[in-house]
Amino acid sequence: MKKRRYMGIAASLLLAASILGACTKTEGTTEKGKNVGNVNAEGMPIVKEKIQVDGFAAKFFASQDWNNLMLWDEYEKMTNIEIDWTTIQTEALAEKRNLSLTSGDYPELYFASAFSKTDLLKYGQQGIFLPLNDYIDEYAPNFKKILEEYPSVEQGITMADGNIYGFPTIYDPKFEALRSGAPWIKQEWLDKLGLKEPETTEELYQVLKAFKEQDPNGNGKADEQGWGGGYGINQFINFLRGSFGLNKQGSMNLNLDFKEGTEEFRFVPATEEYKELLMYLNKLYSEGLINQDVFTVSAQEFTAESAKGQFGVLSSIDPAELLKLDGYVGMPVLEGPSGERSYNTVSNGLGNLGMFVLTDKAENPEAMVRWIDYLYGDEGTKMFFMGFEGVTYEEDENGNFKYLDTITDNPDGLNMDQAISEYLTWPGGYYPGIVKQQFFQGAESKENSTLNAEKVKPYRIKDDDILPGLNYTVEESEQVSAIMTDIQTYVDEMTAGFITGKQDFSKWDDYTKTMEKMGLPKYLELAQGAYERMQK
Repeated sequence: MKKRRYMGIAASLLLAASILGACTKTEGTTEKGKNVGNVNAEGMPIVKEKIQVDGFAAKFFASQDWNNLMLWDEYEKMTNIEIDWTTIQTEALAEKRNLSLTSGDYPELYFASAFSKTDLLKYGQQGIFLPLNDYIDEYAPNFKKILEEYPSVEQGITMADGNIYGFPTIYDPKFEALRSGAPWIKQEWLDKLGLKEPETTEELYQVLKAFKEQDPNGNGKADEQGWGGGYGINQFINFLRGSFGLNKQGSMNLNLDFKEGTEEFRFVPATEEYKELLMYLNKLYSEGLINQDVFTVSAQEFTAESAKGQFGVLSSIDPAELLKLDGYVGMPVLEGPSGERSYNTVSNGLGNLGMFVLTDKAENPEAMVRWIDYLYGDEGTKMFFMGFEGVTYEEDENGNFKYLDTITDNPDGLNMDQAISEYLTWPGGYYPGIVKQQFFQGAESKENSTLNAEKVKPYRIKDDDILPGLNYTVEESEQVSAIMTDIQTYVDEMTAGFITGKQDFSKWDDYTKTMEKMGLPKYLELAQGAYERMQK
């Protein structure tokens, strides 16, 4: 089959025709594909007679050829569906994806293309993206089962017009280590100095101070550091939110939580509790107990620095897995100055909503919904993340799966992601489907991370308290974007200023008043309206 490319600029008449055609569609209705009679109701193959489908996808490794990759070759044999892939690396995804849509030269499906909520609704209402509700009900039993088990996931993927336009990434809510985890603390240093694990924010301060000043590594040099993180200050803030009484509705709407005793939103970065949190971090930062380059260091640079083993506390995945540093254990959730002790930066497991989208050019929507639904069931999840038995993984007598040594200890010197990418597409994190501990071989599935998550779980907010992400109308999204782009930039700048001491806390009132002038009351009004609409 001749390869079609979707990057070219089409004539303006084509775009006009696509938009005009969209206007004739009835919102929310589902049209049967012209080849619906070719689709088997269940089992494999998905279709009786082979079909070919055009797909656009984001990939992490430039070297991959998705039209000649074991995952898709084998899945084609199973399903009778051949996808003619046009792929682009993730760095160029937004530009190329958007260009394909604005030119009118778009494919039948987008895979791993990370459409925002705003784009899903905009192109859905234009008729370019198909509403999937009825297809899911009839052709996606695995996905439908997840929605029934986790109603907040269904709430999160349902747009303001009542339609679902995309299949998302889901992090299995039962996979605790993907949802919550504390920083790692060096047990050897605690033992050396006769200290117990910190249970409060004040005890953490004292422990970090002792780590820095009392030579726990015993080399006679003042080379120890306190708490380090390589992904910005938000790693520190997010761990402490619950300790300061913030985000009691979880992290799906990170800037919002309810005023105490109400269902009325407040803006978290404007609260007194947030101010107290920043004052605490300012204390740590000003005394050198947080890595001083936290606002500028890259993840790669910090990984190299932290591998020296000179940090007493690390915000990262398990240092034994990431850095080959043993002896770190999960730190307890901390009680804050007002007696709050909770881990609140938790989602309902819902990742990006727009990871699989069908367009109005799709000739076989029923078949393709069955095709993607397989990746939400156990067999499809195992294939997507583990690959193929005897080639990429093996199963032991207890039913546990593990990659072969050729993947984890590659003879050609490839790291695990590089080795598995010769067969599979998941490295890089862009995909629809569900991530389950049984089939995921990252650090979060290992014993240390499991123990860390178990330590956090008694203090983790309840699933029922987690508010799904708010879904706005197209007009509301435009207003929210216009307001919050400037406010978020200002919040980030001032947060850094308060923590580093470049901004004095006597300026706090000026800070909150400035946000009000930037449109914060209107944003809160829009958010409240979206929440109340969701409740109905």
